[in-house]
Amino acid sequence: MRSWHGKLFFFTGFVCVLMLTSWHTSKADNLPSQLHLVYERLLRAEQRGEVLSHELLKVLGQLQNRSISPSNLTISNSSALLEERVLRRLLPSQPNAHIYLPHLKEHEDSLKPIVHLGKRRTGVSLVLGVPTVHRQKQSYLVNTLQSLLYDLSTAERKDIVIVVFVAETNATFVKAVVQSVQTNLPDAVSSGVVEVISPSPHYYPDLSNLKETFGDPKERVRWRTKQNLDYSFLMLYAQSKGTYYVQLEDDIVAKQGFFESMKTYIEQVLSEEWLFLEFSQLGFIGKLFRTSDLPMIVEFFLMFHKDKPIDWLLDHILWVKVCNPEKDLKHCNNEKAQLKRTYKPSLFQHVGLHSSLTGKIQNLKDKDFGNQVLFKGHYNPPAELSSSLEKYQSHTLERAYNGEDFFWGLTPKRGDYILITFTTPQAVKGYFFRSGNIETNGDRFYNTTVEVLPNNNSVKEKVTRGELACCKPSSDGFVQIGSFKNGVAEGEVDGALGEIAAMRLLVHSDVSVMWWVLLSEIFIKV
Repeated sequence: MRSWHGKLFFFTGFVCVLMLTSWHTSKADNLPSQLHLVYERLLRAEQRGEVLSHELLKVLGQLQNRSISPSNLTISNSSALLEERVLRRLLPSQPNAHIYLPHLKEHEDSLKPIVHLGKRRTGVSLVLGVPTVHRQKQSYLVNTLQSLLYDLSTAERKDIVIVVFVAETNATFVKAVVQSVQTNLPDAVSSGVVEVISPSPHYYPDLSNLKETFGDPKERVRWRTKQNLDYSFLMLYAQSKGTYYVQLEDDIVAKQGFFESMKTYIEQVLSEEWLFLEFSQLGFIGKLFRTSDLPMIVEFFLMFHKDKPIDWLLDHILWVKVCNPEKDLKHCNNEKAQLKRTYKPSLFQHVGLHSSLTGKIQNLKDKDFGNQVLFKGHYNPPAELSSSLEKYQSHTLERAYNGEDFFWGLTPKRGDYILITFTTPQAVKGYFFRSGNIETNGDRFYNTTVEVLPNNNSVKEKVTRGELACCKPSSDGFVQIGSFKNGVAEGEVDGALGEIAAMRLLVHSDVSVMWWVLLSEIFIKV
């Protein structure tokens, strides 16, 4: 907590400890070392406070889930009231939204989000906020989400929640976005990693009579004002879900390993004073806040939501906090730099060409983002390679197998295959195939199996008779041992299959979304 009474508590404790320490020492020259020790104790106390906050959020999540669970509808009224009072006391404070948006008073549920998808996950380290609106030209949302999910480990998926905020009140559009996310990312939704929410139909005020400022036409003023309200609503929803909140947009790509990079950097600056960490230098993308600071930030945004764009308002918060009107601009900028820390290289890149503002083209690129890693190479056993898929440009199967590039194939359909015939039969222990990459994560294998060709005919006969539980027969003597899930196929090869003469990937159906397919990683473990 960084409220004034919290600071007073720590300052008082600091003075008391310092007085006691000084009373027990007889040498004045020991004072600097004593100050250092006390300071370290205070830092450790603050870090423990962060951990306690994290644990408290988990408890809050359990209470909230219990209060909405159908199995708990029979809880007594007194118990429910007690639970509600506990939640009111423990939940973060809310800004005075009704003061700046007086129309909200007309409907009690004006600030209540509509949760379409998700498990109401709380207690995580990172909450990623992704607002999305209707675009006339092209939607980048699914690609953005796939990029964020691309290489998250199992542990990371349990410690993150991505909140998609459909910032529209058009029910038809909202339903279309919900269906798109559910169809393209079913596992991420069912596991609770991805949530989709939309605002109450009563949230937005009348935006038709806004004052035109800074030379912006009426439509642009309306667009930026609504954007301020969008971000504010999303932040209000996110504040009780985790320890840190990251503001993103719906037309970005993430750098591989962004989760680990962010957590490592947070740990490095945890004991320092900052308002936000900057993981992209473009606009409002990649700004990380402590969720405990969100009520103050949202209140400031709402206070001036009609006056300036969101990134300008964020800069003004820094100015209000640290700039001295009697000092020059250089001094102000130096002071502001202490409250925002910039991480390099940038972890998020803007890729959208068509803005959500009608007619606006934006070629914004973060020069500090660098290049993405588009494939991962491994040493694989010598083999002859073939495929029914037509390669695109120089992205051949041979180069992918040898760890020099990724394979990119055109228009896959039922019956298409990739065949790996080993120069000599191999005792294959395991396999890993990744389709898609961080930039084109939609070019995946769907309904595709991993199959092996045992070198021993007696093994094939055992599989045909159902005597081996590891697998089932396919065609041409091949045996199914696995399949692609979320673009990845991985597993071990049962030793009962003996030496393997060949492996293949076999496509089993025509899928409308499967226009292209990309293999970014091939690993045959022997």
